[in-house]
Amino acid sequence: MTDKVELTDAQWREKLSPEQYQVLRQAGTERAFTGKYEKNKQAGLYTCAGCGAPLFSSDTKYNSGSGWPSYTAPIEGGAVDEHRDASHGMIRTEVRCAACEGHLGHVFPDGPGPTGLRYCINSAALDFEPKSDEQGSQA
Repeated sequence: MTDKVELTDAQWREKLSPEQYQVLRQAGTERAFTGKYEKNKQAGLYTCAGCGAPLFSSDTKYNSGSGWPSYTAPIEGGAVDEHRDASHGMIRTEVRCAACEGHLGHVFPDGPGPTGLRYCINSAALDFEPKSDEQGSQA
């Protein structure tokens, strides 16, 4: 079970950059092909930029061609929550951080195997922890 992170709006504004606040707290979207992790190929862990909760592993990241970092699945343990999103004249499934309820992006049923899903996530909603050489040699 994920520990909940609750901050006031003023605390979120102080903690996050304007772009992170717009994405995580106001369900915004960064422009396609502009995010810092869209082309990242390093091994490691993607965490929530709002609260630091682990969200996605580089093992599930792939190039979807959509312009946003894409993953076939979140890490195990209920890292993300999914919600119906009827904004912008379409029905989509919004993905939020289970710990702080920050908006991450959307999930679509057009991804590769084994899940057939594409978690299309904003770089502004993520931080990245590269896998260290020590971690790699212990694996």
